[in-house]
Amino acid sequence: MARDNAVYACQACGAVHAKWAGQCSACNAWNTLVEEVSARPPGALAPTKGARRQGLAFETLEAETPEPPRIPTGIEEFDRVCGGGVVPGSAILLSGDPGVGKSTLLLQVTAQAALRGASVAYISGEEAIEQIRSRAGRMGLAQAPVKLAAETSLRDILEALKREHFDLVVVDSVQTLWSDALEAGPGSVAQVRACAGELVRLAKKRRTAVVLVGHVTKDGQVAGPRVVEHMVDAVLSFEGERGYPFRILRAGKNRFGATDEIGVFEMGDSGLREVRNPSALFLGEGGERAAGAAVFAGIEGSRPVLVEFQALVAPSAYGTPRRAVVGWDSGRLAMVLAVLEARCGFGFGDQDVYLNVAGGLRINEPAADLAAAAALVSSATDMPLPQGCVVFGEISLSGEIRAVGRAEARLREAQKLGFDQALSPPLTVKDKGVRTTSVNRLTEAVERISQNRY
Repeated sequence: MARDNAVYACQACGAVHAKWAGQCSACNAWNTLVEEVSARPPGALAPTKGARRQGLAFETLEAETPEPPRIPTGIEEFDRVCGGGVVPGSAILLSGDPGVGKSTLLLQVTAQAALRGASVAYISGEEAIEQIRSRAGRMGLAQAPVKLAAETSLRDILEALKREHFDLVVVDSVQTLWSDALEAGPGSVAQVRACAGELVRLAKKRRTAVVLVGHVTKDGQVAGPRVVEHMVDAVLSFEGERGYPFRILRAGKNRFGATDEIGVFEMGDSGLREVRNPSALFLGEGGERAAGAAVFAGIEGSRPVLVEFQALVAPSAYGTPRRAVVGWDSGRLAMVLAVLEARCGFGFGDQDVYLNVAGGLRINEPAADLAAAAALVSSATDMPLPQGCVVFGEISLSGEIRAVGRAEARLREAQKLGFDQALSPPLTVKDKGVRTTSVNRLTEAVERISQNRY
């Protein structure tokens, strides 16, 4: 006879089902339902007969609420992404591919915060204390007063954190923790959900900032149930392309700061180094610009960034032309190619098209449409763009060049790095240091590039 408190949780998406089935009805994954015993959350009280319950006390929006205090970690790029520092009592989930440098980043963050006077604890469920000490020695952080522990038992971790108060606690990683109140194994949906919930509850009660490290799946999503992302106050992702030393810290959710903010780091022998001017890093060395290259003036979060788009259009040696893109949306590339064919008379049906964003940065902004189109046209016509020219603008399906936001910040960043020309949609702001060439339609931009008129 089945137990009344038994449920079946999907190990892929976390959906809960009353009975077992071969396929999850929420995510359509097969053979992912595992039996779990549902239990009342720790600390929850059973309803008492005859007990009087207090009603809700509502408040208005007129009351003044002070800004939450911040704990500066000493790593400016990390503080920027968090919104100016770590808020006491907040819960942060940090995810990233294996080997990208999550543990290295958090060890540097905890060490610098401890050197600034914060009480910091680093709890690892994946490495021994000797390994952490060895890494800290290589990075020159061996003298930082960080409390270390290697433990996976949730009960022991909670008891230790209740005995001693910490300003910042790092748990690496949440998938290695296990609670003896559940029968499921470590890393299962039930364990991840329960352990994350207990740590978030401790953070709010003790006013301790908790950073949880989360693994990612093959498609780059945080492993485990999506409810964990809703529990925490901020979800940060640490990204990096193989073969590049650059690492991007990106905020996908932040209750105490801006979303889509980025911090740029460079991996070296002694750990991660902050990159204060990412535009100069992504552009590389100066020199004569080759055909097929266009510099895009973009915005990442609140920061203007210049990055180079590289395109190559070559005759296809096979029956089906190839389309390859790195660092940009392949669907967006297909749209730009279709507009160039339909509105500007270019034929890419027998051409291989390769598009690359230099430096390993991934661009998600629609304002990069015109820069990608300029690089493609430059490669197809073998006509390089001017050395000091930046490009930005959104392309509509009708071939119209649409205006984009924060044009003044884009031009200011371009001027700071020595660019004096801009190919863009019509602007309402004018920067005296950058001469703008306004285009209303893609055909005008193609004509100026192919005839070298700016």
